[in-house]
Amino acid sequence: MSIHRYALALGLAMGLPAQATAESTKKIQDNSFLVEEAYNQEAGVVQHIQSFMYLRQSKEWAYAFTQEWPLGDETHQLSYTVPVVRIGDPDHTTGVGDIALNYRYQAIAKDRIAFAPRLSIITPTGDYKKGHGTGATGIQVNLPLSVELSDSWVTHWNLGGTFTPKSKEPGGARADTVGSNYGASLIYLASPNFNLMLEVAGTDFEAVLPDGSTQREKALFINPGFRYASNFDSGLQIVYGFSRPIGVGSSSGTQGVLLYLSLEHPFK
Repeated sequence: MSIHRYALALGLAMGLPAQATAESTKKIQDNSFLVEEAYNQEAGVVQHIQSFMYLRQSKEWAYAFTQEWPLGDETHQLSYTVPVVRIGDPDHTTGVGDIALNYRYQAIAKDRIAFAPRLSIITPTGDYKKGHGTGATGIQVNLPLSVELSDSWVTHWNLGGTFTPKSKEPGGARADTVGSNYGASLIYLASPNFNLMLEVAGTDFEAVLPDGSTQREKALFINPGFRYASNFDSGLQIVYGFSRPIGVGSSSGTQGVLLYLSLEHPFK
């Protein structure tokens, strides 16, 4: 599977909606790198997220910038994600991918449980002729659930799907495509500002073939890593992260690195 389709399906790997710090102690409650956590942005705080994922064997990479804003309080959240991808072997091409516009609703946030369904419109800004996009507008839904097992352990679960009517392959053939994404992560809070992380995330997507038919493409990664937060008196929190995606199953033999940077601060 190309890195574009993998990033599109997961969303989070490329920085789709990230989350706020919810407690005065500034404990990290941010994105797991490939798994979406279920905490909306708190009122009056904006977050800027960058992520970079590089796959060593194919020399493909994907970068994404996300900015998210609360609508009043934590109940509603808007964000957008701008990806840049480099794909192809042996002739690599680089360009802007399909931009995602995201809305998230904080349905549950109590008793150590959070649930925040997300709806995203994926716009056809990427050049489908170069494989940077689908050439059509898509809709993605993700259902993130977060559960605090104790003061030191937190787990996150994702299940989602994407539908893209009249998706295009580079030659221009069209077909409706569907895909699914799933994942789970386990976070160990070694301290409020340092976390050890282990994720499992995968996708199962349809790709359009030159004759207008489709074939299924699957990807599955285990992703160990860590993140560290620096907190400032101004209310700024900077989170640095690093992980090592390792392909298993249909993705066996694929390895890479993922870098993460988040800046979160009050805007009023």
